[in-house]
Order: sequence, then structure tokens, then C-alpha cells
Amino acid sequence: MRRQGLLALGLLMCLGGCTLAPKYTRPEAPIPLPWPKGAAYEDTPAAVGAPTALELSWQEFFADPKLQMVIARALKNNRDLRLAALNVERARALYGIQRAELWPVVNAGGRGDKQRVPADLSTTGKSMTMEEYRVNLGITSWEIDFFGRLRSLKDEALQEYLATEQARCSARILLMSEIARVYLTLAADKENFKLARSTLETQQATYDLIKRRYEVGIASRLDLERVQSQVDTARREVARFTQLVAQDQNALNLLAGSMVPEQLLPADLSNVGSLKEISPGLSSEVLLNRPDILQAEYRLKAAYANIGAARAAFFPRISLTTAMGTASAELSGLFSSGSGTWNFAPRIVLPLFDARIWAALRVSKANRKILLTQYEKAIQTAFREVADALAVRGTVGQQISAQQSLVNANAATYQLSKRRYTKGIDNYLSVLDAQRSLYAAQRELILLRLAKLANHVRLYAVLGGGNEQPKAP
Repeated sequence: MRRQGLLALGLLMCLGGCTLAPKYTRPEAPIPLPWPKGAAYEDTPAAVGAPTALELSWQEFFADPKLQMVIARALKNNRDLRLAALNVERARALYGIQRAELWPVVNAGGRGDKQRVPADLSTTGKSMTMEEYRVNLGITSWEIDFFGRLRSLKDEALQEYLATEQARCSARILLMSEIARVYLTLAADKENFKLARSTLETQQATYDLIKRRYEVGIASRLDLERVQSQVDTARREVARFTQLVAQDQNALNLLAGSMVPEQLLPADLSNVGSLKEISPGLSSEVLLNRPDILQAEYRLKAAYANIGAARAAFFPRISLTTAMGTASAELSGLFSSGSGTWNFAPRIVLPLFDARIWAALRVSKANRKILLTQYEKAIQTAFREVADALAVRGTVGQQISAQQSLVNANAATYQLSKRRYTKGIDNYLSVLDAQRSLYAAQRELILLRLAKLANHVRLYAVLGGGNEQPKAP
């Protein structure tokens, strides 16, 4: 009898290990294996032989000590990242609940009952008092997972947990890249503020000079009004960049989750530490390790498991209720010899007609197709993001070089125009045009330098840099 019981238990365990979920195979990535080629994608010499983004921690990539401290504050205090971590905890707990469904719930209970039965209801024809006391240890309605329904639901919960963990990793990378972007934007706006203030000082000095020339009759009223317009324009630019710097600091404080000390803020772009050079790798397969793509893949795996649960709903459900204990009409005799009791109540339910389970199966298959499409779209989007960042990296250096040459030419033109005006060879309109061109060229140079640094941060992020290994459930 004992051998038969062990055999039955082993059979139950073997059958319980089976599922009706379709076998998962990773879909083929709908992107080309090599990275794009062409004039826009030529690697910079410093990037040749550089480590990939996955090989660099964020502390190694962001070499600036101040930026490192700001990012560390954000990773600790940012509310969006904290919410993502709480969602992971919730998904992990839900997985624990679903996994526990595979095992029986054993309860211990006791009950006492005492009642008076009147004579006309008593079997003896006399009124009597009845007592009953019970203590039981049992299992209530434990579903034996013959066809893997519960196991499929457990697998689905596991994949959802892993997807949520990858969502947290993705939020972490996005936070770090956004912190760096805002930090660099703040540095660029501070540099623009310095440029605007320097331009205002130059224009004010020019205005004072022309005003004196006007007072002695050398300069015209038109020249005085023109230089006044330049002074007012410069004042407006100073006020605008004062506003932008304040807004950048507000954005940085929000991302960091607390006020960033003044000593951690950048002075300008030239004072921001260099960023580590990275390589995109030999092929686009590195994108399959990006957290958002892993998240989409885990959700696709969850859809496969859900199909297994939907298929198992067509088969019988077998549940077991059993208990053993002791019972007596007197409390003192509850544990006396011969007071033992037991019950064994297996139950089987076979669905004969239930249109809902057919609809549920169709829904689960449709969900799998939807999630497969989302997975493929995530890969294509990631490829496009990396390709765009590589295109910027391959061309922004040339743009900066050309813009620097343009700044130098405009600066020389401006100086020549000023000298020609001072000597009376030319009117002030040529000085005005030269100054406008110089200021615009200097502004554009700052924007290009910002674009180069911000794109380098973006390339690190879209290649999955700064990721961390998810914790096991």
C-alpha cells in the first residue's frame, strides 16, 4: 500500500510538470546584422578599438566627478525610479502568490458545538443536550495540476516579473541619460549667458563711444539708434538665458529628487569632464540585450505561457479536499483512543460546453501576435536610434570644425568693420551686420558642441549602457 501511494505521488508530480504552452523560440530580429555604412557613419579615430557600452559602467563613462555625484543622487532619490522599483517588488510578490498555487494549503482548525434538542425533535423522545468537539488538519480544494494550467500561470507571472525588472533597468538608463542631457544643457545655457553678457558689455561700450561721437557731430543719429537696438537685443538675450539657466536647474533638481548643491553645477561646457569613447560593437545583435527589448521579449514569453493556461482550461480540473483529526462528544475525550476521524473527497470537473474558454484561447493567441509585433517594433526602433546617433557622431565633428572656422571669419570681419567705421571709411550698418553674424555663429558653435556631447550620451544609452543585472526572483 505504501509503495502504491509513492507511485501515485510520483505520477502526480510527473503529470504536474507538463504544460500545454507552445515551445518558445526567439524570433528573428527584423533588422540588418551590420550597422549602416556610408559617409555619415564613419567612426571617429578615437572610437576605433574602444570598449562597447555594455562593457562600461556609468561611473566609467561619465568621467566628470560632479556629474557622477548628481547621477548618484538621482539614482537614490528620483521618484520615477523609486516607483519603478516598487512595481518590481509588486510583480515579484504576485509571482510568489501564483507559484504558491502549485502547493496545497494545509490548515489546522478546531470546532466546538453544544446545543439543546427539545423532546419532540429528539430521537429518544426526551429533551437532551448534545456536544461535539473536533480538531482537524486538512487540505481544502487543492487543484492537482495534471495539465499544467497552474504551472503555465506561474510561468506567465515569472515572465511578467522579469519584464517589470527590465522596465526598471530601462527607467534607470533613461534617468541617467536625461540627467546628463539636462546637466549639459545647463552648462551650454550658462555659456550662452556669458556670451550674451559679454556681447551686452561690448555693445554698451560701443553705444557710449558713438554717443560721444554723436554729441560732437561725428556720428549720425541713425548710427546711435542702430547701436541702441543692439544694446536692447543683448539685454533681452541676457534676460532670456538667465531664465533658461534657472529652468535648467529646476529640471535638474526634479530629476535628482532633491536640490542639487551649487558646487555640483557646471560652469560651462568647457569645464565639463570628457565622456569615455565607446564602440557600437561588431553587429546589431548587441541590441537584443537592451532592457526595453528584453522587457518586450519577456512579455512575449508570458503570452506563450498564457496560451498554455488557456489550452489547459479545455481539460478536466481535479481537486482534492481531505482532512484528518479527532472528534468526541466530550472535550476531555477529544484525544482518547478511538476518537480519530478522516475524510477524503476528490473532485473532478470536465467542461462540456463553455464558449468562454474558446474565446479565451483566441484572445491568448491574438495577444501573442500583438506582443510579437511590439517586440519586433522595439528592435527596429532601437536600431533606428543607434543609427541616428552614429550618423550624428560621424558628422558633428565636421560641423564643429566648419562652424569654428565661420566664427573666426566673422570675428575678423567684425573687427575690420569696426576699424573701417572708426576711420570713417564705412557706415555703422556694416558693423551691425558683422556683429549679428558673429553672435549667431558663436551661438551655433555652442549648440553644436552641446549636440556632440548630448549625442554621445544618447549613443551610450541606446546601446544599453549603464545596465545592471536583474535580481533573481
